[in-house]
Amino acid sequence: MQHHKGTNHRSPGGKTTLLRSRISTLMLSMFATFASFYVAGRLWQDAQNRVYIIKELDKLTDQGQNAISVDDSLKVIACREQQKELLALQMELDAAKKEGFVPKYSGSETAKPKKRPLIVIGILTTFGQKNKRDVVRKSWMGTGSALAKMEKEKGVVARFVIGRSENHGDALDLEIDIENRQTNDFIILDEHVETPKQLPEKTKFFFAHVADVWDAEFYAKVNDNIYVNIDALGNTLAAHVDKPRVYMGCMKSQKWYEPEWWKFGDGKSYFRHASGEIFAISQALAKFVSINRSNLRTYAHDDVSVGSWFIGLDVNHINERKFCCSSWVSDSNGQWDPHAWTASSVKECRFRDVIRTICSGV
Repeated sequence: MQHHKGTNHRSPGGKTTLLRSRISTLMLSMFATFASFYVAGRLWQDAQNRVYIIKELDKLTDQGQNAISVDDSLKVIACREQQKELLALQMELDAAKKEGFVPKYSGSETAKPKKRPLIVIGILTTFGQKNKRDVVRKSWMGTGSALAKMEKEKGVVARFVIGRSENHGDALDLEIDIENRQTNDFIILDEHVETPKQLPEKTKFFFAHVADVWDAEFYAKVNDNIYVNIDALGNTLAAHVDKPRVYMGCMKSQKWYEPEWWKFGDGKSYFRHASGEIFAISQALAKFVSINRSNLRTYAHDDVSVGSWFIGLDVNHINERKFCCSSWVSDSNGQWDPHAWTASSVKECRFRDVIRTICSGV
């Protein structure tokens, strides 16, 4: 009988599995070794950076007499990086200059800040009053280069103010658009409907609009039958530039009929307010109107309405008598202004060298 020696027999599949296991273990060991080297290198680099930062801080802070956190000192690195970037940009700029590229504004030229206008004057007008507007243009407002010169040299911006027709886009609107294209001296309030009963609303929209568009010291409302002496007006306003919240005009308490007069007093007189021919408010008050335009109540007259807005505010009411009408006279020849403009019938209200009313056939 033959006996066979026992042997450890392994299948080919078992050998393959063992080989793969050994390779995986080897790869894992290699990866762990590389990872350890990488982490150790990063830690070493971070330690070196911190040592360098500490040494630099010791130099900057007189050998560590003033303690500063190492973490906070990372700002030093950020600053150094920014300095490198700025240096690189400066080098690029120098190279560009050598090649002939010149900046629009050289360093030797200091840009002058834009001068703030002293006043923006809104001349409230309406449809069918082109003759009046032409008189204003010929007498004191000017057109074209003369208007621009007044703005640049005297800081006085003047514009006619008008709304839109009830039938938006009709012939009335078209006439104003054509006139404005020729003169470029209108403020057209697209959101306002031009009707006599809406004058207080128009005045409110005007102040809100100009406060948003122009950064001026003062804003004035003027009727379109007023002659303004620009120099006298400018001198008068300049004396009050340093005062806050100025409301200037010919102050009065006489009443026009207001349906809601009982809110204002006994029916014989109202609170003090500036007469509606011309009055001015400073920028702070104009901004107040702009911000609160949707909540400010208007009444039958614009002068009463404006006065009511400022009752509860800390306002400097300036009763400027130069804004008041002193006398009414008639001049059949119409020789009333420096340009010797003539008309068949002119009435003028002499406003003590600041303003006077002109009315032709009205």
